[in-house]
Amino acid sequence: MILLISVMSRSAGGLATKLGPRWLLTIGPTVAGVGFALFALPNARAGSYWTTFFPPIAVLGLGMGLTVAPLTTTVMSAVDREHAGVASGINNAVSRTAGLLAIATLGVVVVTRFDRALDERLSRIALSPEMLSALARERNKLAGAALPPGLDTTTAARLRLDLDEAFVSGFRAAMLVSAGLAALGALLVFVLIDGKPKGDREHPPHEANHGNEE
Repeated sequence: MILLISVMSRSAGGLATKLGPRWLLTIGPTVAGVGFALFALPNARAGSYWTTFFPPIAVLGLGMGLTVAPLTTTVMSAVDREHAGVASGINNAVSRTAGLLAIATLGVVVVTRFDRALDERLSRIALSPEMLSALARERNKLAGAALPPGLDTTTAARLRLDLDEAFVSGFRAAMLVSAGLAALGALLVFVLIDGKPKGDREHPPHEANHGNEE
């Protein structure tokens, strides 16, 4: 993903200057949203990395490669040169804050969905109150939870699979929320951002002088 962003940033930033930011900042998040949605497909019994997680990472990298540089270009082009430092600082601050909010919010999504999915699976297994209590103390470790002692081999294998599938369920929910947010971002860009290149938004010198004379 980092390789795609690095390779595409130069050309994507130039296209944003020539074509205007709307299309790249609409297409980029849309493609990234598809990448997030693809993360929801693998399950706990899925195959190799190359057939499960590599494709969504590649699609997500493509979408981010179309988004990162045009977004920065749009922010920096929205202000006069003397305010470029302030614009860059605000852009970075918003980016860091958004990252923290995403981690906190999506963490809640993962844990909530994990607990619900695990409860559904535990209702189908006959476990003693002591075993359920021991497992409850391990819930905060999610898929890394230690199994209660005293389980037979078959029950232990089933419970481990249940923990894995519950975690995948939580991960899948977080990816679908991310896909929805990416799609929402693309929609907001399309509606709110001017699609014209920067040069087309500026008045030519003769028009500006004519306006001053009037």
